[in-house]
Amino acid sequence: MAQEHLSKRYDQDLETIRSRVLQMGGLVEEQFRDAMASLHEGSAAMAEKVIQGDVEVNRLDVSLDNVCTQLIVRRQPAANDLRTVMATTKIVTDLERIGDEATKIARSAKNLQNRNVVLMNHYQTIRGIADTASDMLHDALDAFARLDRELAVKLIGRDALIDREFNAMMIDLIDCMTKEPLTISASLDLLWIAKAIERIGDHATNVAEQVIYIVEGKDIRHTDYATTQTDLQE
Repeated sequence: MAQEHLSKRYDQDLETIRSRVLQMGGLVEEQFRDAMASLHEGSAAMAEKVIQGDVEVNRLDVSLDNVCTQLIVRRQPAANDLRTVMATTKIVTDLERIGDEATKIARSAKNLQNRNVVLMNHYQTIRGIADTASDMLHDALDAFARLDRELAVKLIGRDALIDREFNAMMIDLIDCMTKEPLTISASLDLLWIAKAIERIGDHATNVAEQVIYIVEGKDIRHTDYATTQTDLQE
């Protein structure tokens, strides 16, 4: 009975941590969404909201790190349980970094609002990249909430799309700066924004990799796991 009680309490602790991680995920999703809105709407107030909101994300990062550490010390989990806790701490780190990238976008958006240069084609490209990264982040959180391996594998495969779009945009912006020196400052701000979005896609991919680690016990970082799994399914 005592062992069963401890097991139930441990499961409750894990569920509490999962809920708080998803709460943190919801906050960084909102940060990212508001950062992009501040860019497209030219809203300095919304950009400032994103910057100020990073304080709460950082607070959750520290709090969850402490909770996970205490859980390991108190419960001394083994095998699958330890794997879950360790993977969760890495997911929290990636979410905190997504919040940092959203803050970078907001700051660059504020800079662009003070410039009289409009690079409309590149704004549209950034919107497309951001939509892909936003979908990846949402799916990564969904995969973690449901421990959905298949969803995690699918979203990892989409990271290459963002990388290609970012590289193409970088080449276009460099060409633009070369031909029109007056656009250099604005082009650099857009490049920082695009890079931040690309990094958000990377962090969403990291979350998906940790989901697979929890489910399968396989560390697939720095491997071509997603491509291999996709090929097997075709």
